Amino acid sequence: MASFHLSIKNGKKGSAASHSAYIAREGKFGRNGKGEDLQMRQHGNLPPWAQDKPGVFWSAADKHERANGTTYVELEFALPSELTPAQRSELVQAFAEKVCGNKPYQFAIHAPEAALGKVSQPHAHLMVNNRVPDANERSPELHFRRYNAAHPELGGCRKDSGGRHRGEMKALATSIRETFSNLQNQYLEKYDHTDRVDHRSFRSRGIDKVPERHLGHARIRQMSDQAVGELLQKRGA
Repeated sequence: MASFHLSIKNGKKGSAASHSAYIAREGKFGRNGKGEDLQMRQHGNLPPWAQDKPGVFWSAADKHERANGTTYVELEFALPSELTPAQRSELVQAFAEKVCGNKPYQFAIHAPEAALGKVSQPHAHLMVNNRVPDANERSPELHFRRYNAAHPELGGCRKDSGGRHRGEMKALATSIRETFSNLQNQYLEKYDHTDRVDHRSFRSRGIDKVPERHLGHARIRQMSDQAVGELLQKRGA
């Protein structure tokens, strides 16, 4: 059954390059079979000095972004198991185009096997940099400097998130969640699946139900065999 999950978090200066390697399963994150769950990786809208090299872009962000700046926003979201890997890739690419516009981004699709039930858990990580490119060419250092409204060519790229208050950011997050919910439903319908998802919480929809909690490997190991069996029965496994 298709389900909805999408989380949004900010990445601090110094964490972007490492997280980029993690989602792309590169370097130490791809050794000893750790990258076997990687199904697809892609990037777009990188400046000329980092063309086709997302690691170069994120390393520059880590180095040149201001001390308390955000180097990326990550959207992590579940993908419907009803769709094939190719169809899920199509869905993620369409979502990235909608929410990123012309901003630099990188995404990866993972499909690890769940500890409980041994079923695939396809999901995606989408990293977006909020500095909006313009017609001016900049060096890596200049790209991440403070924006100069009077003389844009002398400053860094403008930040799309600049100057927004808490209410606007909350509304944007809701809009992003709704966009993915609608797009996911479009793809489920396109490929002849009857399941649909909803980005709203059970409470906002008037549903008296407690959302399921994610159970990781550590939590599973703490459960008795009987408890695991009972939980699988409840989930129809």
